[in-house]
Amino acid sequence: MPHQWTAHFIAGKWEHGEGRDPILVENPATGRVVASVPAGDEQHVARAVASARDAFATWSESTAEERARLLDRLADLLEERQELVAQTVTEELGAPIKLARTLHAALPVNDVRETARALRSMEFETELANSRVHLAAVGVVGAITPWNYPVHQVVSKIVPAIAAGCTVVLKPSELAPLSALLLARLMQEAGLPDGVLNVVNGIGPAVGRAIVEHPGVDAVSFTGSEATGRAVAMQAAVSLKRVTLELGGKSANVILDDADLTKAVKVGVANCFLNSGQSCNALTRMLVPHQLVSEAEEIATAAAARYIPGDPADERTRIGPLVSAQQRENVIAGIERGITDGAKLLAGGPQRPAGDALQAGYYVQPTVFTQVDPDSFLAQEEIFGPVLSLIGYTDEAHAIDIANNSRFGLGGAVWSGDPERARGVARRIHTGQVDINGGAFNPAAPFGGVKNSGYGRELGRAGIEEFLYQQSLQF
Repeated sequence: MPHQWTAHFIAGKWEHGEGRDPILVENPATGRVVASVPAGDEQHVARAVASARDAFATWSESTAEERARLLDRLADLLEERQELVAQTVTEELGAPIKLARTLHAALPVNDVRETARALRSMEFETELANSRVHLAAVGVVGAITPWNYPVHQVVSKIVPAIAAGCTVVLKPSELAPLSALLLARLMQEAGLPDGVLNVVNGIGPAVGRAIVEHPGVDAVSFTGSEATGRAVAMQAAVSLKRVTLELGGKSANVILDDADLTKAVKVGVANCFLNSGQSCNALTRMLVPHQLVSEAEEIATAAAARYIPGDPADERTRIGPLVSAQQRENVIAGIERGITDGAKLLAGGPQRPAGDALQAGYYVQPTVFTQVDPDSFLAQEEIFGPVLSLIGYTDEAHAIDIANNSRFGLGGAVWSGDPERARGVARRIHTGQVDINGGAFNPAAPFGGVKNSGYGRELGRAGIEEFLYQQSLQF
């Protein structure tokens, strides 16, 4: 597939880098280089910030309806180009093409439409006694995004910021930058004025750090690892920037004793293995009553057997490779640690999947453990691969204690034959989102975490509000 967007995007111009070693983009299914992007530095960031500041003066004065209409056009273009988006994500991330179409290409369309809908419903001025309270755009936003959802994660940051009247400097992941650059092209085609969105390719220490430390950046939105998020917060604190962090997770799937066990376990396995397990809110801990553990093990083992790693370009493939050699090495190390710590292996393991076609890419076996200690590495650390841990519990209170026994608090799930009981348990789990009996992801609802999963919210009205401040005008 030819890539036309392998460049920086600054002040409405596409800039091909010169004089520096480019960043090579691999196809994770083969390990072959499919494209390269220029490696940016502090000078690129400085020019991008200057462009964003210039554009802010005009863009911040646009009306909410003008901004919403632009988002409508972007959503239409994303919908029209879904196949191109899907093919791009499959090539750079290794997501199976069917998943790329139904998730990676389709979800951003809904993200944008819901943001436009939320924008139109917001009141930017209200009266309070002798004050008029005005919502104003915070300024230039630095967005630093991960590779695991390379379109959705970009959209969930830059679209609410632009909707708020802010301008943006984006650093997409160097592992999967192609779809973010395609998105920038579509935004330009939708009529976004020059400088409102700028994209600088590069690695975190060079470009990400420069964005966070630049005095012309007013707010930073970061999604990534816990350790890097902590560093971003510390760097941003020097200049007192507003910061939104969406970090790791170790989400618990609490299956109560009156739940439909077969459905709950099957959906839990599918969620854990979605996107090759590379989801921050993946349900990686499955909590089951002790008396139902044996039955759950059988269901989970049978469900896992249906996830056979394969070529992501094949329509029949349900699970593809991990994104990189380093990511594969990390996941294999996590699986080996689980075995060493005494957890029982039900499916998968550290060996590479069988088949000549799978020997070159970054494939791992979908893996299921049982008899997992709630305090062990498997239950506490984010492995970020298709690795599921079954944990038994005694009663409802014990299940809630285990679910909350994590430094993370991003996602979770509760299953029960009584929806009100499920909601009661969900409210006692200290996490940003909880799915009840398989409730679907809602792009209009606030997304974000607590504890070490970060702070701030993305998507919908809450996502727009992250990039606004309140100004009180007394009269």
